[in-house]
Amino acid sequence: MRKIHISKDAGEPLLNYLYNSGFKLKLIHTDGITYSAVASHADIFCCRMSAGANADVFIGDTSEIGFSYPENIKFNAVCLEKYFIHNLKYTSSALLDEVKKRRLELINVRQGYTKCNIVVVDGHSLITSDEGIFRKLSSYGDIDVLKIRQGFVRLSGFEYGFLGGASGRVGNEIIFNGNLSAHPDFNAICEFITSRGLKVRYFPEYELEDIGSIISE
Repeated sequence: MRKIHISKDAGEPLLNYLYNSGFKLKLIHTDGITYSAVASHADIFCCRMSAGANADVFIGDTSEIGFSYPENIKFNAVCLEKYFIHNLKYTSSALLDEVKKRRLELINVRQGYTKCNIVVVDGHSLITSDEGIFRKLSSYGDIDVLKIRQGFVRLSGFEYGFLGGASGRVGNEIIFNGNLSAHPDFNAICEFITSRGLKVRYFPEYELEDIGSIISE
């Protein structure tokens, strides 16, 4: 049975959809490892090692994770088909060793919460609201980047969260935790995803919220 790493605080409609689709849910809940707003976020504790429909997941050693930023971003990275993207100053050495085995090219960005800030669509395509990520990755000729407006995603205790943390690829769908249609860039987001042969799924019953990504194996 395929597995999904996901926050215990994900919306009930989303959790029910994944469960009824046949996935085993690994619900993330920790206390005291890092601050409460991200303590149940899967992308703090593991990294999806591919952008495709199926991927293995690198599970981080929690002893490497500090309570505050940037000590808690060791595994908050993104893998595309050819690239590994993160603030490399803070990447876990164990994760970097795994990346090097896979011969992925390293791309350094300033934003440490890299995965939070990126919706990974496929091996060559992503969505971000982060200006630095957008500029850096747009300079690569084989990466397509859609820049969206910052905000419009809930994160408890903060002014806003990030769309990457409110989403994840599951099979041939990019799934969002909440009402994506309320986002001002809804049409552009949907067009970008569907033009790559993938479906968009979201849940209008509740507000779009950053839960630390939906990480499927």
